[in-house]
Amino acid sequence: MPEIPPLKNDLLIRTAWGEKVERPPIWVMRQAGRYLPEYHVAKGQHDFFACCRSPTIASTLTLQPIDRYANLLDAAIIFSDILVIPQAMGMTVEMLDGKGPHFPQPLLPPGAKTPSGSEDTQFNELMRRDVDVATELDYVYRAIALTRIKLAGRVPLFGFCGAPWTLLCYMVEGGGSKLFVRVKTWIYAHPAASHQLLQKIASLCVEYLAQQVRAGAQIVQVFDSWAAELSPSSFREFSLPYLRYISENLPRRLDELGLEKVPMVVFAKGAWYALDALCELGYQVVGLDWLQDPAEAVRIARGRVVLQGNADPGVLYGGREAISKLVREMVDGFGGGKQGWIVNLGHGITPFVKPEDLKFFFEEVRNYTA
Repeated sequence: MPEIPPLKNDLLIRTAWGEKVERPPIWVMRQAGRYLPEYHVAKGQHDFFACCRSPTIASTLTLQPIDRYANLLDAAIIFSDILVIPQAMGMTVEMLDGKGPHFPQPLLPPGAKTPSGSEDTQFNELMRRDVDVATELDYVYRAIALTRIKLAGRVPLFGFCGAPWTLLCYMVEGGGSKLFVRVKTWIYAHPAASHQLLQKIASLCVEYLAQQVRAGAQIVQVFDSWAAELSPSSFREFSLPYLRYISENLPRRLDELGLEKVPMVVFAKGAWYALDALCELGYQVVGLDWLQDPAEAVRIARGRVVLQGNADPGVLYGGREAISKLVREMVDGFGGGKQGWIVNLGHGITPFVKPEDLKFFFEEVRNYTA
C-alpha cells in the first residue's frame, strides 16, 4: 500500500491537545451519511453493513463531506458503525430500512429459558468466546488506511467505538428502545453478569481503538449514545468505570504497540449531570449534547478538558436566521473558540437536513470566529 501522506491541517489535533489556536476547528457527527445525495449514489444497492465491510465504499463515503465542504471541515470520521463490536463477538446485527439496527437474537439474562423450556446458553457462550478484533474487524482498519491515503493529509481522521453501556443496550434490547425494559432488568436483577459483560466489551473497545490507531486513525471518540437512560447513580456504576477503563488502558496498549498516543474524546449523550465526572476520566475532549448551556459547561470544566459541541441539530431545519442566532450564542458561550473548543453538533445530522444549510452553519462559524 502507498505511503500515507503527512498531515497538513492539524488544527483539530492541536486543539484537542489543549493548545491555543487561530480559530476553533469544525466537524460534525454523521457528517458522512444519508442527507448527502452522493451518499445514495455511492451506496447503491449495498446494505449498510456491506458498505462498512467494503474499504473502498467506506472510504468513499468518509471523504464525501470533505470533498463537498472543502476547506470548511477540519476532520473526517471513518464510515463505520458502533455495532461492529457485537458482530465481532458473534452476534448477528442487521440494519433495517426505516427501523435501524436489529438483533434477531438479543442477549437473554443468565438462566433465562428458551421457548422450548431449556436454559439459554448464549450469555455463557459469549463470555467464553475469545474475540480477536484485530482479525474480525480487519475491514475497518483497511478502510482507515485507504482513507488516510485518499485524504492526502487534508484533515485528520477519527476512529471510534461505542461505549460499553451503549453496546450492552443494543445487545440486550435487540435494537433501539423507548423503555429499555430488558437492559434495566439486566443491570438491576443481574448486576454481576452485567459487569462481567461490560468489562469484556470495554477490553474489546481498547483493542479495537488501538488497532484503528495502528491503521492510521489520528484521534478517537467513544460514543455513549444511551447514557441518558441511566440515573446519575446508575451511570456511576454501569458506565463511568468502563469509560475510565478505556481512557486508562488505550494509551498503555498504544505504548505496547510502539505507537504514539492520540487525543481521546468521550461523548455521553444526555449525561449532563456527569460533566464534572467526565472531565476527570482522562479524556482530552468531552463532547456535549445540546441540553447543556455552553457557558455553564465551560464553568464546570474549568479548563480540565477541551469541550466539543454542541449545536442542536434541529436548528438546521430552522432557516438561515435561526442558524446565525444559534452560532453567535454558541461561540459566545464557549468564549470565542481560540482555545478549548471543537465545534460540533450536539448529536448527529438527521437525514432530512439540506446540505446547503449545513454549509451555511459552517460558514457562519467561520465568519463569527474569524
